[in-house]
Amino acid sequence: MKRPAREEYNAYYHEYIKQVPDGHILDILEKQADLMGRFFANISEEQGLLRYEPGKWSIKEIVGHLLDVERIFAYRAFRFSRNDKTDLPGFDQNSYVPKGRYDTQDLSELIEAFYVLRKATINMFKGFDAEMWEARGTANGSEMSVRAVAWLLAGHLIHHMKVIQSRYLSK
Repeated sequence: MKRPAREEYNAYYHEYIKQVPDGHILDILEKQADLMGRFFANISEEQGLLRYEPGKWSIKEIVGHLLDVERIFAYRAFRFSRNDKTDLPGFDQNSYVPKGRYDTQDLSELIEAFYVLRKATINMFKGFDAEMWEARGTANGSEMSVRAVAWLLAGHLIHHMKVIQSRYLSK
């Protein structure tokens, strides 16, 4: 499957999508599901509460944010794949994360939840035919293809894993 063209998504998402390596997107998403467990295996519960500066999300909250985004964008892909032309609303990530109470949850359970959710997302994508991958819909005022959603999910995870590595674990 080819990388989405720039007209398939809002320019805001380009920084995420360009980080995704070449390859079949379902293979990339699958590898990421497994990588999450390995990446977080050596991060303790105490480290999960780290913030690299006051007011920034903790590592647990970043994982929670990844869960929120996976849920919302998978839902968008589902709706778009069904040729649903309803304009879907945006969401405020900065109000979602505190409401998730992620710092009160076990990091290992958050990682397991991501793994299960990512597997469900992949399963959904596997059921799409070529026409469904090309389908487009509108969310938060911007048109996006189903294919772009898949690439965005992969790039979004890459972005946040780099942030965790560089700002939380490298100190």
